[in-house]
Amino acid sequence: MSRIDENKDFIPVRIAILTVSDTRDLSDDRSGDTLVARVQNAGHILADRAISRDDRAAIASQLRSWIANPDIDVVISTGGTGLTGRDVTVEAHRDVYEKEIDAFGTVFTIVSMNKIGTSAVQSRATGGVAGGTYLFALPGSPGACKDAWDEILSNQLDFRHRPCNFVEIMPRLDEHLKRK
Repeated sequence: MSRIDENKDFIPVRIAILTVSDTRDLSDDRSGDTLVARVQNAGHILADRAISRDDRAAIASQLRSWIANPDIDVVISTGGTGLTGRDVTVEAHRDVYEKEIDAFGTVFTIVSMNKIGTSAVQSRATGGVAGGTYLFALPGSPGACKDAWDEILSNQLDFRHRPCNFVEIMPRLDEHLKRK
């Protein structure tokens, strides 16, 4: 059972949104719009937003650029997590991960099962950490983005969430990169 500790102050995090698509632009990016609205409504900061074509190297390059940016704490991508030949977002994410958050995909599948049944097996949502930045790859549908944000990320990106959350360990994500 999770809960919000009202005795703690909310800490906004800086989040970049990446839409992976060969066919979308900002005018018709419903999944990106869904994430932007949820990020901002929760009180977080939209640090950047971009669209990348379904190209593994291009996606990984954008992720690396944001990982190197000290003004970005979290990257959420949407699109390219399926099973078709063009779906390479998961591979691009894994190209840059230092550590994968294995349970993120598992929990997303559980949430999806409750919404879409066994069709959830077709998603390869993933999460990881690189350079002190959290990275999450979500499916490209607005419904999947809503589910991931509402059921997982909104809590884990809220410092007040108990018993634990991603924000409280954020200062330690890159400790292995610092001189001892």
